[in-house]
This record gives sequence, C-alpha cells and structure tokens, in this order.
Amino acid sequence: MSPTFRAFKVRNFRLYASGAIVSNVGTWMQRVAQDWLVLELTHSGTALGIVTGLQFLPALLFGPYAGLIADRFPKRLVLTCTQIAMASVALVLGGLTIAGVVQPWHVYLLALLFGVGTAFDAPTRQAFVVEMVGREELSNAVGLNSASFNAARLLGPALAGLLINWIGTGPVILINGFTYAAVILSLRLMRVSELHTPKPAARDKGMIRDGMRYLWRRPDLMMVLVAVFFAGTFGLNFQLTSALMATEVFHKGAGEYGILGSVLAIGSLAGALLAARRVRIRSRLVIGAALAFGVFEIVSAVMPTYLTFAVVLPLVGLASLTMLTSANATMQLSIEPTMRGRVMALYMTVLMGGTPIGSPFIGWVGQEFGARYSLIVGGGMTVLGTVGSVLYFSRRRGLAIRPRLLPRPRLDVFPQTELLGEKAVVGAAPHEAARHEAAPHEAAPQEAGSRPAAKDVGPQVA
Repeated sequence: MSPTFRAFKVRNFRLYASGAIVSNVGTWMQRVAQDWLVLELTHSGTALGIVTGLQFLPALLFGPYAGLIADRFPKRLVLTCTQIAMASVALVLGGLTIAGVVQPWHVYLLALLFGVGTAFDAPTRQAFVVEMVGREELSNAVGLNSASFNAARLLGPALAGLLINWIGTGPVILINGFTYAAVILSLRLMRVSELHTPKPAARDKGMIRDGMRYLWRRPDLMMVLVAVFFAGTFGLNFQLTSALMATEVFHKGAGEYGILGSVLAIGSLAGALLAARRVRIRSRLVIGAALAFGVFEIVSAVMPTYLTFAVVLPLVGLASLTMLTSANATMQLSIEPTMRGRVMALYMTVLMGGTPIGSPFIGWVGQEFGARYSLIVGGGMTVLGTVGSVLYFSRRRGLAIRPRLLPRPRLDVFPQTELLGEKAVVGAAPHEAARHEAAPHEAAPQEAGSRPAAKDVGPQVA
C-alpha cells in the first residue's frame, strides 16, 4: 500500500473514513446553503459574521468540559450522541426554510445549538483517531482525515451552489441532516477489541485545571497554540470572506461562490495529502505554514479579478491545511494519553473559540472598509500573532532565533547561552577569540521546533 494511505490498513479507520466523507460533503453543502440563506434574509456581512461566531461560541464556552467528557467516557458513545444532535439541528433548519417561515433569529439560534454539538464532537473525534490507528500511524491518519474533509470541501460547495439554484437552500440543508447516519453506522460497525483505548481518566477535582497547567508548562506546545489561535480567529474565515468577495467585489452568484470554496479545497487537499506522507512532524512546520498562510491571504485580497482571486486560493488552502495538520499531529504526539482529550479540547477551543470574536470583527471590517480589507486584516493578524508567539515562547525556552537566507531560507534556533558566548568572543582580545574558535562547539544550532539542549521541556515530536 502507498505510504500516503497506510492508515487505511486498519479496518476501523477505513469504516470511519467512509462514513466521514459522506457526512463531510453534507456539512460543506450546509455551510454554503446557510451562508447564502443569511445573505438572502439580511443582505449583511455583519449578520453573516454573527452566525459564524454563534456557531463557534460553544467551543469557547464548553471546550474544556468537552475534553473532560472525551477523557472519561467511551468516545464511540460520545460521537454517536453528537452526530444525532447535529443531524437534528440540520433537519429543523432545513424544514423551517422549506416551509418558508425561517427568520434570521431561527438561523442564529440553530447555529448556536449546532455549535454545542460541534464543541463536544471535535475534541472527541480528534482524540479518537489515535485509538483507531495507534501512535505509529497517527500523523498519516490525521493527514488522511484532513484529505477526506477537503475532498468533501472540493465537492460540497460546488454541489451546494448547483443545488441551491435548482431546488433552493432548504432541501440542501435537509440533505445534510441525513448524511450523519453514515458516521453513526460506521461507529456501530467498528470492532471494539481492535481499538487502542487508554484507561479512562478517573474522576477527580481540578481535572480541567490540570490540563491547563500541563499545557502552560510546555512552551513548545503553547507556541503552536498561540499561532493557531491567531490564524483561527482572524484568518480562517473563508466562508465569510469568500462570500463577501464573490458578492461585493466580483458581483457573482451562488454558483460562483460555491466554486470558490471548491477551488480553495484543491490546495487544502494537496496540503492534507502531503501531510499524510510525513513521518516526522516538527513545530517549525507549523510556524512556517502559519506565516505563509497569512502572506497568501493578503496576496489574495489584492487580486484584481475573480479568476486571479481563484488562482491564488489554492495556495491559501495549501498553507492553511499544512499548518492545521502539523499542529494537530504535534499536539497529539507530544502529550500523555490520559491528557489527550483535555489537551485536544483546549486545542480545539483555541482554534475555534476565537471565531465568535474574530468572525463578527472581520465581517464588520468587510462591511465598513470593503471585502478586500477583511482578508488583509485577517492575514496580517495571523502573521503578527505567529511572529509574536515565536519570539515570546522561544525566550521562555531559553532560545535565540536567527533567520538564515542561504543555502535555503530557514530559522536557526540557538540556546541563549551559546549566543552570549559568541558575543563575548566578539568583544574579547584577538588571542582569546582565536582560542574560542579553536574549541569545539558544545551545542549546534537548532532549527525552529527542535528541543534545546540547555533546557528539558518534555517529550516532543522529532
């Protein structure tokens, strides 16, 4: 079997992936249909941002508790319950739309309820991957999961755009409600004996605080989390920014809007497949991809035509997916199994929990200053936040960073003690400097994301 698809050797993962692709196509269809419904009802970019924010608000409110549930209860049971909850919301919204009685407040309320299901589903689903495939195939499975999600992203928006024109938004949302049955069936067919299930965490006081303390004591993971927070809060608002660019800048309809989502998914799918081939994941990959994502998003904002905007979107998708898959694998491979649910819940809270703040803000920027500025501000905040995270948490780890352009662009990371030694040599007498140069270096320069020799920061991904 090709190294790209090696996790498919595991029967339980094959079942899960087959159900997930069906559900993911439905999810992307509903996202496009819901956004189009909001624009039809309100003609407001701010309203679109509010709906997106409400959908992600529960991740901020309930994320830590969701991680606790994931650590204490069987994940198959939790996932079955969340699939039923999200299916019910989709069926209600689709029914209201078909009946012609839907109002903006209906969409707001149901987006919030859908977000509650997502808040409990996401960390459990993330932590469940390693139970299906084990640690050896985790990075491959994460990449294949993302590939499935983005293959659906490639098909779902385009299909939704066509179906909205043919049958309307309500039936499209209703279709998504029925696709959750595929995931529920795949969970029921799994062989429990083949799962790598850790011993459930015992109930104790302060379990959520323990997860937070664990993360704070790991500056390497905190650096990744902060970069992901800025990207998730301000940069990853594609359903909002693409809708504004399609309607306000290029004056296109639902079909062309759906195509933008599919074009973006081309790059995302490529990024996911490249991630699936990687055996070793480094933190520097997360940081580099986050910076590239911010830059490409700014570049997309200044594209003069619909065609040139669509051409740049695959690069945006490639960078964003590389960042997310490498961050996910880094977090899961670097934490203790009994902490996985809580830490992944905090990761998902950081990734999605900032959306209730960032999405309305980006929507307001687009409405007040123009759709292009929603992308410029989102990309700029991602770059600034990532650079600030690297500088702050590298200092906490006792590191100094030096950019190198030759022989290839990269970041070299040195223990600060070595850098101080170099400065001392510069100011020393000539014979002292010569003696220092003759002595072998005790620590070689490290690249961003590797562990410093001067300070033990816990287990890391190579």
